[in-house]
Amino acid sequence: MIKIVTDSACQMSPAQAKQHGIYVAPLMITINNHSYRDFEQITDIQLLRMIKNGAVPSTSQPSIGEKTEIYNQIIAEGNEVIDITMADGLSGTYQSALLAKDTCDDPDKVSVVNAQTLCVPQYVLVNQAQKMAASGASKDAILTMLEKSIPTSENFMIPVDFDFLVRGGRLSNASGILGGLLKLIPIIRANKTCTKLEKFAIVRTYTKALKMMLDTFEKDGVTNEYTFCLSHAHNEEWANKAIQLIQKRFENAKVVILPMSPAYICQGGPGCIAFQAIHIIND
Repeated sequence: MIKIVTDSACQMSPAQAKQHGIYVAPLMITINNHSYRDFEQITDIQLLRMIKNGAVPSTSQPSIGEKTEIYNQIIAEGNEVIDITMADGLSGTYQSALLAKDTCDDPDKVSVVNAQTLCVPQYVLVNQAQKMAASGASKDAILTMLEKSIPTSENFMIPVDFDFLVRGGRLSNASGILGGLLKLIPIIRANKTCTKLEKFAIVRTYTKALKMMLDTFEKDGVTNEYTFCLSHAHNEEWANKAIQLIQKRFENAKVVILPMSPAYICQGGPGCIAFQAIHIIND
């Protein structure tokens, strides 16, 4: 049988994943030289409180040893592994998974897949793979679904807290002051293979930002067959507005919305919104 493994960049805690037969290795969060396991040892509320008090957190991938242990456990039970990691280039998670594969008891029984995305699209890929595995689909069938679906992902992020971006070195002090005073909304977009984040646009209102991203989706061929993906760092007002605009533009489209994981909040900061889409192709 195929067992699905992933990391907490998919916005799923190890405890939540276990209920569905999925294995999640948590990312690590470091604050003031102290490390926490994503979801397990720190919550989003605790992290936001620390950031408010001036903390600048950083993240790192799950340890190679932990991934190797997960692989070996699955192999010992007579199963095979498909590990769907967050995008290579934004994290070392994919590369460390490849090293874990090389050091596990039977590398031939482990397939490591670079999701070329993160957050909710990764969650959607993982859940589709798990549904297929649970129904008895072959490894090749699951890998084919992933190969076809992964290139369809679209990935935008809207950070809100300019002070956090400045403290973390993601924005210059002058830009942060100007952006805060003018109430500007920056839009960040991942490149097509999600190896880096790039500035896409700066607008004056959140509604204009949403419309610009939806226009880009349509230009890139996104339809109501896609799953629209939202995650947010305690910014339900903006998330709900996004849902309304999506449903107005793409009738009957499926929308998945999840709270943002502590590890991802470390990147985007308080109030951050991830605005994404992916098309699951399973034919």
